[in-house]
Amino acid sequence: MNWASLQGLLSGVNKYSTALGRIWLSVVFIFRVLVFVVAAEDVWDDEQKDFVCNTKQPGCPNVCYDEFFPVSHVRLWALQLILVTCPSLLVVMHVAYREERERRHRLKHGPNAPSLYDNPSKKRGGLWWTYLLSLIFKAAVDSGFLYTFHRLYEGHYDMPRVVACSQPPCPHTVDCYISRPTEKKVFTYFMVATAVVCILLNLSEVAYLVGKRCLEIVGPRRHRSRRRSRLHDSCPPYALSQGDHPQDGNSVLMKASSAVVDAERKGGERESETSMMGENH
Repeated sequence: MNWASLQGLLSGVNKYSTALGRIWLSVVFIFRVLVFVVAAEDVWDDEQKDFVCNTKQPGCPNVCYDEFFPVSHVRLWALQLILVTCPSLLVVMHVAYREERERRHRLKHGPNAPSLYDNPSKKRGGLWWTYLLSLIFKAAVDSGFLYTFHRLYEGHYDMPRVVACSQPPCPHTVDCYISRPTEKKVFTYFMVATAVVCILLNLSEVAYLVGKRCLEIVGPRRHRSRRRSRLHDSCPPYALSQGDHPQDGNSVLMKASSAVVDAERKGGERESETSMMGENH
């Protein structure tokens, strides 16, 4: 399998990921993909060939191997890594769709036409949901594979050196020997631990995105309500329009200045009327 091509496809995901997403990618490629390609495949390369049983009965070693290893560790991990990294490609494809739509919009309406998106790669609208669902899917895939691994190999995490098998066509209970059991046990625990770390990173990123989105929605509302209450307390009645909705600062100052000018004009008119009445008398 050419894992370099998969790494090349996912290298662009860093541009659209948060800090936790970049850590997740680093863990996947350094501690899962590279370890799988460089070491794990070689460790399990001779798993069936060196699975030896103390009997000459034809077919007995094959049946016993299938009993204790129904699915190869290497193939199970390969399928897990493919499925867990594919959702990240959905984010790249969504951004590419946005950029292509923006390009067609400018070709149709001219280069000076208003943009459809302020930033096509910014996680807003549908792209935010795509990114969030990809995180949930990745966590679900890793959790599902861990559960499957536990059900298939329950009690075999320690990789015993000798296993007893009595499956037909074995003539009696025979002992079978696993090659390099300690080395396989170390890699098994390592791959399980890195999968758990990736699940925690995905769930942490989901909590971060949801929390940040809630603050962006609730924060401006609180700011507007506080500003409205301050204007109600500090502004005179004429500074409020009908319906008691506060206006901006410029309109309040203009109305206040106009009220002062009206008061001065009325005062001047009253003084002139008083003086004219005195002269008549």
